[in-house]
Amino acid sequence: MDFWKIYDEYYGPVRKFILTYVRDEWVADDLIQDTFLRVQKNLDSVRDSDKISSWLFRIAYNLCHDHFRQSKRSSVNNRLIQAEIPTFKEAMVQKELEQNQMGLCVQDKMDLLPKDYRTVLILSDIMAFSQKEIAEILSISVSNVKVRVHRARKKMRAILEEHCSLGLDERSVLVCEPKEDEN
Repeated sequence: MDFWKIYDEYYGPVRKFILTYVRDEWVADDLIQDTFLRVQKNLDSVRDSDKISSWLFRIAYNLCHDHFRQSKRSSVNNRLIQAEIPTFKEAMVQKELEQNQMGLCVQDKMDLLPKDYRTVLILSDIMAFSQKEIAEILSISVSNVKVRVHRARKKMRAILEEHCSLGLDERSVLVCEPKEDEN
């Protein structure tokens, strides 16, 4: 297996996954770099080339978890991250408003989901991984993936109903906007 071929094929999807998960471009860039460094270092250990995708995303997932664990240990880091979030969210809000109002509202509300549910929704609905691939990435059973995805979607629907106004615009396109009392 050629590292550069893997890099070219998976860089975009790995970046999308990590950025969606950590929602901080600076941190995401570091985690992407760390992911591919580990892939390059350990590529010889992969025995089944059919599982390269789940192996690679497992590395990315573990690095994201390590990042959050380290952030929780240090209250200074936590305060710095919290200080950066409004700036990052403002930039994301502007970009999303230009692209898709529905996506912005939904993405903001995804932060209200428990981490396990948010992870399976990102992998399933945003990254379009199969349930089997998600099971391999998260080291859980396929039936557990099915349950988590079902519960995550149900919880997400409840969050959207509670925090958002859903309706149709003049083009009959579904629109999701934060309720007035949340602004």
